[in-house]
Amino acid sequence: MHSFAELIDRCTSYVLYQLETTNQAIIAELQTSAATSQVKGLQMVRLQKAILAVGMFSIFEAILQDRLGSENGLAEAKRMLGRCSNEVLLQKLADYQCAINVLKHGKGRSYEYLVSRSSQLEFRIKLPGEKFFNEGDVSEVTILVDVDDNFVLGCARVIENVAAIIKS
Repeated sequence: MHSFAELIDRCTSYVLYQLETTNQAIIAELQTSAATSQVKGLQMVRLQKAILAVGMFSIFEAILQDRLGSENGLAEAKRMLGRCSNEVLLQKLADYQCAINVLKHGKGRSYEYLVSRSSQLEFRIKLPGEKFFNEGDVSEVTILVDVDDNFVLGCARVIENVAAIIKS
């Protein structure tokens, strides 16, 4: 069986391709009609990316708990990264973990942490007082993290890199 990191790369590429194909088809339909169902279709694509990111990260956390024999697999992975002096990957793991927490739970400690690091993040978050990422974008859904393809791919890269460190 393939490792989770290999499978997540394949799954991510496949799902993002399918979502982009769907997105392009809906945009083509919008050229002749602005039906509510098409707008909802664009929003569905955006929301599905958030669901993909949350799902892959949550499954990775469960695998870490099992393989590392720890109730908190991500905390143990962070300790291992710290021992390897891989501060860059440790920071990325913390950032994406908080982003996933914000997607699951909304505002709280993770959100405040991301706000404090907003200028250093690889992805965008909705800052306090902001209502939209891109005003007028009908595909936008009400979430605090801008989950685009780069965010989803960033999650997959962090998972792959952390898995490689743990494996070694």
